Amino acid sequence: MKRLLLVAQMLLLSASLWAQQTQGVTVGQVPTIGISRSVSLHFISPEKISYVDLSSAAMIGDLPEKNILRVKVVPDSISSLISTGDAGLVTVVGESFIAQYKLVFLKSSDSGQISTQVNILPSHMSPLDISGISLTHSDFRSNAFRLLNERYKKPISMQSMFGISISVNRIMSLGDFVMLDIGFINDTNLKFDVDEIRFKIEDRKINRSTNVQSVEISPVFQLYPFESFKKSYRNIYVLKKATFPGDKIFNIELSEKQISGRKLNVALRYSDILEADTF
Repeated sequence: MKRLLLVAQMLLLSASLWAQQTQGVTVGQVPTIGISRSVSLHFISPEKISYVDLSSAAMIGDLPEKNILRVKVVPDSISSLISTGDAGLVTVVGESFIAQYKLVFLKSSDSGQISTQVNILPSHMSPLDISGISLTHSDFRSNAFRLLNERYKKPISMQSMFGISISVNRIMSLGDFVMLDIGFINDTNLKFDVDEIRFKIEDRKINRSTNVQSVEISPVFQLYPFESFKKSYRNIYVLKKATFPGDKIFNIELSEKQISGRKLNVALRYSDILEADTF
């Protein structure tokens, strides 16, 4: 009896393991899209596309925009596609999802079933769980606009020099990220052509007898391109959270292109970041 019970338990365990191994998406479960020799097929993603796979050499694709995948039939493959009708699978990976589609080659006479545009819908998506990535580009953008629309009393830190002012208006905590609302004012009649804006953790006091340690942090997102400003400008930058001791400062450095080469620095204390508001 015990032997029969043990065999039954082993069979149940084997069935459970088999079910776990076979879990997933089959070709028959993915949406089917009709494609033709004379029509380009465009997949429109709600997020930036980070990866694409075309399983068939009969298809080629490119990314004319960050969120648009264009797929075409390779002319030399048309004869084989006509005989089989199988144009392979398209896999599209965004920042937070993966979606797959089965392509079927159709004759031009089947125009009612040939697609020219496919919107990647939530029902087509399987979520991705990528360690270290908790927010998408769309999340950063929507929260950046929200921050721009909120009022603030006075800047947290500000520095003026050469007729140029740079101010940190607000600091917001967003998950594992920090959002900086930074303003720029030009009181001169000369346009400020931006060379670069850099974010660094540096020594608070520089001792000439020791090496200066500086750690640069690159933004993971900025709302607007930053090339120049005539009078006033405001932008949102998102950085990965970082900790630093009290003898360090978080320095924001704005530099101008040569020949003038004006340079400004505005510093934040660690307490300024610790006291950041939360969305």
